[in-house]
Amino acid sequence: MALGEEPAAGALEDGAEDEALARGGALEAFGESAEVRALLGSLRKVLGDRAAREGALERFRVIMDKYQEQPHLLDPHLEWMMNLLLDIVQDKTSSVDLIHLAFKFLYIITKVRGYKTFLRLFPHEVSDVQPVLDMFTDQNPRDHETWETRYMLLLWLSVTCLIPFDFSRLDGNLLTQPGQMRMSVMDRILQIAEAYLVVSDKARDAAAVLVSKFVTRPDVKQKKMAGFLDWSLHTLACSSFQTIEGVIAMDGMLQALAQIFKHGKREDCLPYASTVLECLEGCRLPDSNQTLLRKLGVKLVQRLGLTFLKPRVAKWRYQRGCRSLAANLQHCAQSQKESKVHMETPDSDGDYDIPEEVESVIERLLVGLRDRDTIVRWSAAKGIGRIAARLPKELADDVVGSVLDCFSFQETDNAWHGGCLALAELGRRGLLLPSRLEDVVPVILKALTYEEKRGSCSVGTNVRDAACYVCWAFARAYEPQELQPFVAAISSALVIATVFDRNINCRRAASAAFQENVGRQGTFPHGIEILTAADYFAVGNRASCFLVISMFIAGFPEYTQPMIDHLVTMKINHWDGVIRELSAKALHNLAQRAPEHSATHVLPRLLLMTQSLDLHTRHGAVLACAEVARGLYRLAVQESRPVADYLDEAAVQGLKQIHQQLYDRQLYRGLGGELMRQAVCILIENLSLSKMPFRGDVIIDGWQWLINDTLRNLHLISSHSRQQIKGAAVLALAALCSEYYALETGEADPARQDELIRQYLADLQSPEEMARCGFSLALGALPRFLLKGRLQQVLAGLGAVTVIRPEDVSFAESRRDALKAISRVCQTVGVRAGGAPDEVVCEENVSQIYRTLLGCLHDYTTDSRGDVGAWVREAAMTSLMDLTLLLGREQPELIEASVCQQVMCCVAQQASEKIDRIRAHAARVFMALLHSHGSPVPHVPHRGELEKLFPRSDVASVNWNAPSQAFPRITQLLGLPTYRYHVLLGLAVSVGGLTESTVRYSTQSLFEYMKGIHNDPQALEGFGGTLLQVFEDNLLNDRVSVPLLKTLDQMLANGCFDLFTAEQDHPFSVKLLALCKEEIKKSKDVQKLRSSVAVFCGMVQFPGNVRRKVLLQLCLLLCHPFPVIRKTTASQVYEMLLTYGDIMGEDVLDEVMTVLGTTAWDAELPLVRVQRNRLCDLLGVPRPQLVPKVTARPLAL
Repeated sequence: MALGEEPAAGALEDGAEDEALARGGALEAFGESAEVRALLGSLRKVLGDRAAREGALERFRVIMDKYQEQPHLLDPHLEWMMNLLLDIVQDKTSSVDLIHLAFKFLYIITKVRGYKTFLRLFPHEVSDVQPVLDMFTDQNPRDHETWETRYMLLLWLSVTCLIPFDFSRLDGNLLTQPGQMRMSVMDRILQIAEAYLVVSDKARDAAAVLVSKFVTRPDVKQKKMAGFLDWSLHTLACSSFQTIEGVIAMDGMLQALAQIFKHGKREDCLPYASTVLECLEGCRLPDSNQTLLRKLGVKLVQRLGLTFLKPRVAKWRYQRGCRSLAANLQHCAQSQKESKVHMETPDSDGDYDIPEEVESVIERLLVGLRDRDTIVRWSAAKGIGRIAARLPKELADDVVGSVLDCFSFQETDNAWHGGCLALAELGRRGLLLPSRLEDVVPVILKALTYEEKRGSCSVGTNVRDAACYVCWAFARAYEPQELQPFVAAISSALVIATVFDRNINCRRAASAAFQENVGRQGTFPHGIEILTAADYFAVGNRASCFLVISMFIAGFPEYTQPMIDHLVTMKINHWDGVIRELSAKALHNLAQRAPEHSATHVLPRLLLMTQSLDLHTRHGAVLACAEVARGLYRLAVQESRPVADYLDEAAVQGLKQIHQQLYDRQLYRGLGGELMRQAVCILIENLSLSKMPFRGDVIIDGWQWLINDTLRNLHLISSHSRQQIKGAAVLALAALCSEYYALETGEADPARQDELIRQYLADLQSPEEMARCGFSLALGALPRFLLKGRLQQVLAGLGAVTVIRPEDVSFAESRRDALKAISRVCQTVGVRAGGAPDEVVCEENVSQIYRTLLGCLHDYTTDSRGDVGAWVREAAMTSLMDLTLLLGREQPELIEASVCQQVMCCVAQQASEKIDRIRAHAARVFMALLHSHGSPVPHVPHRGELEKLFPRSDVASVNWNAPSQAFPRITQLLGLPTYRYHVLLGLAVSVGGLTESTVRYSTQSLFEYMKGIHNDPQALEGFGGTLLQVFEDNLLNDRVSVPLLKTLDQMLANGCFDLFTAEQDHPFSVKLLALCKEEIKKSKDVQKLRSSVAVFCGMVQFPGNVRRKVLLQLCLLLCHPFPVIRKTTASQVYEMLLTYGDIMGEDVLDEVMTVLGTTAWDAELPLVRVQRNRLCDLLGVPRPQLVPKVTARPLAL
């Protein structure tokens, strides 16, 4: 990110990404200059402190990284930053570590701003050459901690090589002693360059820069260039890209050669170009799996090609005119004509001989266009553009033809992508003449929709993106009149890519290309209006593109038909199911824009596609048929016309036969059957809603069979698509029954009603859970006329599904769906106080419905998936809310006070439990019941206090998922006696839970409440009594009792019951002890036993006989059969005595502590028992006696 902010959770959403992009260029100046100056000035101080040194380096890196997107803002400050750091480097008193640190800071600046801008700021006087060379003597190329130093020194040396003096003047007298020669400066620099061209770190890149500056000097090229090229070519030939060392060496050589042929004069490099090309061909770089080597090979090849050709500007190239807007406005039409005449001038250098090697270069670049890596293809495309600019017109046209060969459907997506990049480069440089556009534009239009399926996905995203780049480049390259013949095709293709491409980057690229054409060409129809609706940010949402933006654009007739045809041709058979579904929905919308075209051309074509052998085509076509038919029906209704005006008899018959054709071909079976079942269910729903004239037709029985068979065999469908298919079948059933199963009088067909209800109620007892789910929801979806007279049967059947039996304990999903169905049935039949129980919700059946729903709030079933009962409880709360609000609106007298109290208390309990999602849902239900719209729900306990504790504003402002916000509010209900029991039951599970955030905030909230009643005996008595009641009601229920023991331990340790310790044998402590003893009796649950030990230790603070009994329990646990319990007990008792040491004398206390601390409690039981008995004597409690096991005597014969 440009500004260095940490991305927030969920920042992968399109909106957050767009915001980050919008802020990318928001910086206006280098705002941290003072801080950076202080950082650089403090390097000497922080050198000795490793933490401070690394902190300074990291801080500097963070500051610089903020300017990665706008590095030019650093330019006014580069000089003083470099001077501060170079002062350290050039200071003779600076330590080696300080110099390395300074170079690290220099490298960070270079990384952000780029070495080319940074180079010219280095000192480059004659006097700087020797010091820089001397610094290399202290460098170790193998030291990977200091590579930044060597990188920066090589860059510095490359600048000093530009001094305008012969290097021999710096050598002086090379003869130092008789027989010994000192190495010349020229040789030293070359030796350093050659040494660092084969290292494995980034210094290799700087060495290549050094070589390009050094070897191309006039004095060096005469003496050293040939030798260096021989050495580099020999190294290249002897290296293999199969080894790491070979790859490193080849990388260095290729970089150096490419830099030399880039910066060297043509006449100096031309004699060696053929040799280098020959050596390069021998290296077989295209066969390498190293992307960087292939890229460097392509780069070197294009540099060699440019060396073979004379530098010139092709006079035949197309020139659009002056690129300055102000200058363009001043030109008249005549000057534009003159410009075009100049463009057509024949090539005056037509007799220029093209070396044979150029053909080889172009061939290598065309191979590079087909490379498997983008950076290689991009380099090859730029090379083709550069070389074509120096070729005669005829040869350049041949190159264009060769590039167009990349667009054969026998070629891979790599070739298509490379071809697009090359065309864009040629067009941008004016090398693609307007006469070629009629060949190029059709190819680009194909590339804009290129997609090739590979297994379960596809390739071609990069091709479509590059095709958008070509359209963008053409907009800038050509005059509007040149592109005028192709405007309709290009504009439609770009609009289609903008709204219908699967990939967000392609949609945005197409939007940018469309915008460029609108601005530069001015000929795209309705360009401004479309850009306003489909800008960079709007096209980020795929569903919005397909369903909203496309509908707006289709309002312009130029685009309507191409968009519809594209969906039918390219998207209905797409490999991605989501795209097929979105395309079908888009056709539903677009059919209303072009009804005649959709009815006469699209629908017949789609009907043929439903018989395709390809699964994706068949699936998409069925979905599209359903949506188009529904769209045409809606249009007919809006226009008050008969649907037959749009759908002729052939289309209606074709739609009716889809199911039978699929059934006859057995296409509902297997994996493909899943997709077809879902699609045909959607077809049934849409045709039913469209009131197709099929009443009494045999096809209705076929549709009903499909729905029933799908619901009955849901367990055979893969889990990832099961919910979607179940939902589609239920919606299809609802629409089918509503349209075709009612008589003209509005009543149900008795035979059909009896068969359907009887069959579905029988299927509710299926041994398959998924079948129960499906038929439960199916009963819930039945229309009112089918439920009339059968309501009691349906409610009884659904109620039976919600009951937990031993054989179906884990059928949580079926119980959940049955609850949803009960709620929906109640909504469907409505409420009438004096109505018949078989027809509406009334006084006679409402109590039973509430009992069923409230009973499901106690479903805490767990299996390998976790707390699956949470699904049931969530559905039960939703159903309770829907039913209660329905009764409150229409017949509030049916809500009894006791029932309303139960509902509110049970929901409050769920709102205080440990699962965030369930807690949040319960809180929303609680608030909805408390603040219902319209008439308030009657008999809500403590309504006045609740409205103060939970104002209506909390509905929107509080995040109930967050424990930090939920628990402080929920614990306030402990002060209301009606809610205390249930809230305490939920809180006990949360406080004693495992999730850190839940435990922390629930504990804090509970202790905050306890602090308020700490000195109120009456309130504390009431709270304690309720707590003990919760414990007693949930004895041996591990889901509650184990976390409750942990909660009690925390409350005792926190002094919540200090008021009770003033009284001997307080009833609270007596009953608590009895409950704890009963809970752990014969228990083998280690977690429960450990929690009970902690509670017993906390209860020592209660005086009287309770304390003796507690100590006796602890002594019993010291000889528990489990060694881990014995050790835990000893440790806890030791800590307890440290806390409550005043319960016995100091002399006894010391001895007890000694026994506890020195005994190996995990030893054999007889040895431990001796020490335990000694403790009993010291503590004044009776020694436990072993109870002999009674064995039954054999009966006398």
